[in-house]
Amino acid sequence: MNPRKLAPVLQERATQYPVVTLTGPRQSGKTTLCKALFPGLPYLSLESLDNRGFAQSDPRGFLKQYSEGAILDEIQRVPDLVSYLQEEVDKDPRPGRFILTGSENLAVSSTVSQSLAGRSAMLTLLPLSLEERANFEGVPSDLWTSMLMGGYPRIYDRGLSSSIWLGDYIANYVER
Repeated sequence: MNPRKLAPVLQERATQYPVVTLTGPRQSGKTTLCKALFPGLPYLSLESLDNRGFAQSDPRGFLKQYSEGAILDEIQRVPDLVSYLQEEVDKDPRPGRFILTGSENLAVSSTVSQSLAGRSAMLTLLPLSLEERANFEGVPSDLWTSMLMGGYPRIYDRGLSSSIWLGDYIANYVER
């Protein structure tokens, strides 16, 4: 993983709050960053129908499995879980226990702010900055070309055609 400027802030907040919530657009690198910074925490994606179903049908049982903490990815898929998480962190407010990620900023922010106010740090990870892109090989030095390529990590990690990838990305959002 290439370094992200938000990494030290995310790590610092995890020493201060029992929950850290990281939002941002899809494919901006939230999952990759959280897995790299918190390798000792189990990772669960709530995109997975099995994980989502368990979290919805038995939220207390779901969280009981992760009493030491976890990275819960795509938390907007099970918004009611946040209320149960509030109970959990009120009983045990150790910092850095839960890292939440979510792609739909308004949905996540609203849910977290209602249930986890004062218990969760809120951070946003945007696509790669120009400074962060410089860590990749083959990045154009021309500002305009670099801007047109966009800042999504997958373009740079995989050497993809930015015009094709961005076209597909936008089409998926418009169709959604």
